[in-house]
Amino acid sequence: MVVDDHPIWRDAVVRDLAAAGFDVRATAGDGEQAVRILAGVPCDIAVLDLHLPGLSGPAAIKALLSACPGLRILVLSASGEQQDVLDAVKAGAGGYLLKSASSAELVDAARRTAAGDAVFTPGLAALVLGEYRRLAERSGEQEGADTPRLTERETQVLRLVATGLTYRQIAERLVLSHRTVQNHVQNTLAKLQLHNRVELVRYALDNGLGDEDD
Repeated sequence: MVVDDHPIWRDAVVRDLAAAGFDVRATAGDGEQAVRILAGVPCDIAVLDLHLPGLSGPAAIKALLSACPGLRILVLSASGEQQDVLDAVKAGAGGYLLKSASSAELVDAARRTAAGDAVFTPGLAALVLGEYRRLAERSGEQEGADTPRLTERETQVLRLVATGLTYRQIAERLVLSHRTVQNHVQNTLAKLQLHNRVELVRYALDNGLGDEDD
C-alpha cells in the first residue's frame, strides 16, 4: 500500500515499486482511507507519507498497525526533522526515508523493510540514536538487575543493527562472518525476548544504545 496525499508523487512511488516487482495492492490519500482499505485488502508493507490530512503521522501509523498487526511501515517523508523521525519510530514505523531518495534507494528500502530490517536515510539513524541516548542520560536510566546481560560483542552488533546496517555490512565492519553476526542477533533476540530486527532497534533506542566507533 502506498499512502500519500499528493497524487503525482503517489503515482510515481507506485510506478517505481511496481517496476521493481512489488505487488502494489492499494493506494490511499489519507490515513483514514488507508485504514478502511487495509481492512479489506491485506498488505505486507505500507509506504506512508508522514504529514497527511486528517489522521496524520504517528496516529496514522498506530491505526494501521492496529488494523493489521503484521504490517511493516516505511515512512517516506519530505521532513528530516528529528522529532518527526522519533515520533514515527515510537509509533511503530520500521524505517524512515526522505523523499529526496532515489528510486533505487526507495526500492532497496522497501525490500529491506519487507525483510524486517530497520531502514533509515543515512544520517537520520544517528540523530535518533543520539537523542535517545541524551534522554536516557537525563532521566538517569540505568540497566536494572533484571535486565538480560548481553556480551560486549552482542552489544556491538545491536548498536550497528540499530543504525540500519545489513548483516553483511555489520560483518565487514566487525571483521566477522555473516553467520556469526546472524548468531549474535538471534542470541540477543532470545535474551531480550524480542521477535525481529525492528523490535531490536526500538529496544536499542529506548535504552540509549548508539553506534560507537569501536
